Amino acid sequence: MGRLAGLKYRQVVKKLKAFGFEFFRHAAGSHEIWHNPKSGKYTTIPNHPGDMPEGTLRAILKQAGVSPQDFLKK
Repeated sequence: MGRLAGLKYRQVVKKLKAFGFEFFRHAAGSHEIWHNPKSGKYTTIPNHPGDMPEGTLRAILKQAGVSPQDFLKK
């Protein structure tokens, strides 16, 4: 289990909001598109129960242009 493991959807969204991301629209199934107006970046976040897999969270952070270190500090 890595440092990014064990986070739930609500925790991830709360931290992304601190970076300036806002809900943009719903996507296929239980996924959501979030947008940062300042950076112009988009990321897709799955809204599933339970912990988010570490690989999924790393992909979200890569799309968002946020380093894992900065994400964990928020």
